[in-house]
Amino acid sequence: MDGFELVAEPRRREILRLIWDQPLAVSAIADQVEVTIGAVSQHLSKLHEAGLVTVRADGRRRLYAADRDALAEFAPLLQSMWASELDGIATRAEDTQRRRRRQT
Repeated sequence: MDGFELVAEPRRREILRLIWDQPLAVSAIADQVEVTIGAVSQHLSKLHEAGLVTVRADGRRRLYAADRDALAEFAPLLQSMWASELDGIATRAEDTQRRRRRQT
């Protein structure tokens, strides 16, 4: 599987977004993406095998971080996707607020 296929998968994009600025343990990632720890581990394993994430031991935990150097060619694509997703979330939140105001 090539790098574009790996980062095109929505859950992996979300995982990369979470570990872009800070390393996180699998359990912390799973809490935020609402999938099982096993599923997160599988995604991280594929990203790690491709050299797109780093992992380091922290006691009994393993912390994963995006390898920004390895992801450099994908960074503009990922950031534009994340911005688009955030724009969509903001729009939905604003729509919900407007509906609530009209109901009161």
